[in-house]
Amino acid sequence: MILREAVRVLVNNWDGGHTVPSRRLYPHQWSWDSAFIAIGNARLSPRRARTELLSLFGAQWHDGRVPHIVFNPQVPEAAYFPGPAFWGVRAPSGSATSGIVQPPVHALAAWKTYEADPDLGFLHRLYPRLVAQQEFLRAHRRGRDGLISIVHPWESGMDNSPAWDEPLRHVETANVGFVRKDLDAICADERPTDDDYERYIALALAYRESGYLDAGDFQIEDPLFNVAYAVAEHALARIAHELGLDPEPHEREAAAMTAALTHQLFDGALFQPRDARTGRLIRSASVAGLTPLLLPGLPGKVADTLIDTALDLFSLKDGLLPSYSPAAAGFDAARYWRGPSWINLDWLVWQGLKDRRPELATGLADGMLCAAAHAGLREYFDPATGRGHGSRDFSWSAALVLDLVAEHGMKSVPAAGRDIGQELRCFGEADHVADRVADQVPA
Repeated sequence: MILREAVRVLVNNWDGGHTVPSRRLYPHQWSWDSAFIAIGNARLSPRRARTELLSLFGAQWHDGRVPHIVFNPQVPEAAYFPGPAFWGVRAPSGSATSGIVQPPVHALAAWKTYEADPDLGFLHRLYPRLVAQQEFLRAHRRGRDGLISIVHPWESGMDNSPAWDEPLRHVETANVGFVRKDLDAICADERPTDDDYERYIALALAYRESGYLDAGDFQIEDPLFNVAYAVAEHALARIAHELGLDPEPHEREAAAMTAALTHQLFDGALFQPRDARTGRLIRSASVAGLTPLLLPGLPGKVADTLIDTALDLFSLKDGLLPSYSPAAAGFDAARYWRGPSWINLDWLVWQGLKDRRPELATGLADGMLCAAAHAGLREYFDPATGRGHGSRDFSWSAALVLDLVAEHGMKSVPAAGRDIGQELRCFGEADHVADRVADQVPA
């Protein structure tokens, strides 16, 4: 039963202060994973959701950046590459971390955690750190048109998307060595290629050698990253209001980013990444281009066009959104971010559809839950068949299934499962999440 499985995965992947994405492939704490995991854990144990976010921000750098990996010192260096020795940096807390970032979805996670169980002390602790995260991006990554750049494909969260093929061709890879630990756990056909990894490591090395200051050969204004930034400002406005602070600066910042995205990255059908060095749009067919549907200030005509694109290029009515359009060159239904459906990206688009086209949102939610129920809580799914790929027992898949069931319900499960879905809507705090497994989830 999928709800029991979701709770089991989150319990088993908990490491005392954070949740690993998966035990074998991703044995440390990942930044945007922790945000999505907190959203689901807020339905189960808000205390654990708060701990997840506070643990991550405990490794925030002095400049405000939140590193994309916080390394667990109990995990051997050889268990993951590139590990702490490669990055060679520590946060002020002493934690070994990476030097790059990921989409700033954390303020949204903090707000949803607070909604599930209002705790002003939690907001007081996290709000200044969330603000510092945004300030880092404004100070170090913002271009003249108001958009934020990423400096590595890993910062997009969509590592090997075909959208990055063109800019990666210009990355020099001479004398780059690397170890593919991922292939010990996952079939090579479902992962980035060696050629991809050569470029990833070359970019990371160059960024490390710059002291994590210079952008290098990869400077991309990514729609998803900038949408996450704007969504964070909307969430920070709500948090500021709860804390008795002025929300207006956050709302102005969100509106400015929405305008910049619309004016600079919308090509008439889809939002596209832009090379910040040349100013040219990178023509692609990535699901990231649909995520501006999350923005409440998006012009209605633009939103309607995006929905038409989702129906035409991404087969939205089929139940799952591919990470890249099947109609576009470069699509691969099984290879990581080149086509498979990921629950976190589908969840973001679902959030953007709920108020605009609720019937389409319902179909997308049903598609995600059906895939998870039939294939298990996999890392990603074939968008046409629902077959699972990548890691098993994947934490954000489990977490967002809990959130979906709590808010949307689940028509494809037995009545007992639907009853649990109703209970998830009003879960209180538990001292031990394991107690919830025994008490609330039937065998």
